[in-house]
Amino acid sequence: MDGGSPRSVEVGATVATAAPLSDGFGRIARDLRLSVTDVCNLRCRYCLPDEQMAWLPREQRLAEDETVRLVTLLARLGVRTVRVTGGEPLVRPRLAPLVARIAAIEGIEELSLTTNGVLLAKHAEALAQAGISRVNVSLDSVDPQRFNELTRRDLLPRVLEGIAAAQAQPGIEQVKLNAVAMRGITEHEALDLVAFARAQDLQLRFIEVMPLDAGHRWRQQDVLSAEELRAIIATRWAVEPLEREPASTATVFRFADGGGEVGFIASVTEPFCADCDRIRLTADGQLRTCLFAHDETDLRGPLRSGADDRELERIVRGAVAGKQWGHEIHRPGFRPPDRPMSAIGG
Repeated sequence: MDGGSPRSVEVGATVATAAPLSDGFGRIARDLRLSVTDVCNLRCRYCLPDEQMAWLPREQRLAEDETVRLVTLLARLGVRTVRVTGGEPLVRPRLAPLVARIAAIEGIEELSLTTNGVLLAKHAEALAQAGISRVNVSLDSVDPQRFNELTRRDLLPRVLEGIAAAQAQPGIEQVKLNAVAMRGITEHEALDLVAFARAQDLQLRFIEVMPLDAGHRWRQQDVLSAEELRAIIATRWAVEPLEREPASTATVFRFADGGGEVGFIASVTEPFCADCDRIRLTADGQLRTCLFAHDETDLRGPLRSGADDRELERIVRGAVAGKQWGHEIHRPGFRPPDRPMSAIGG
């Protein structure tokens, strides 16, 4: 195991030596996916049902001070990048002030946001000023009718307005598009999505549909693979692979004509578990070491019961040490997590 060099950090009123936050396979957790709400204002067919959802009661969600305290602890243990997620994070009240407090935490080097874009135009300026430097916007179709069919909401113009607003912010260095790749749908949307991204100078990333829907209806045969998507794109544009960055979720290709890049997150067919450096904190204060994990570690309970930072660190280290090797989607008997993506955080 690569333990790295211990470093001296302040914990509460004392000083402790914090070794890297390592799991049993030598991977070091540096990236936090922070869910700030489980609520979403779209009803994407691969994620949520259209009927009324039972969202978390307000008292079960972490308060702002609780969130900041836990992120501060994780930063002391080596977390360096934070991606704010949901549900849809922009439906959370006072998101910009929370972002500003997280951005001010010592050790946090990059703060990004994943959003469906519906409310982005309204909040882009405040978020950029608060410290968001990168934004990923989910966009599965640029056709209004198909967008409506997929999301069950007629809101494509607002998403496009949000993308433009984010691009206009000086503090936001990069805006990317995320498209979920689904057989029977994305084959017909891919070229238009790529053309839109190229025209707007945006990197588009296709994400293989994963077994994280609320209805547990995912099937292996519904996955449109990254390899198949690359073949579709190659019918119009030649692409060339770039070297994969360590711990990156995406493999990125550049267009041979210089028209930007396109990425593929192939969690199902080309998993990248071997160098995963991500952990997740849900909106209700559960630490998850893998998107597909069945076990969660409660941090909210100890936090509210008066646990000090040393005790919280012990709990976090124990959880990360037990991180599973991979998601094992291809193994017989694979069982998806009980909670859907909206409740886990992207």
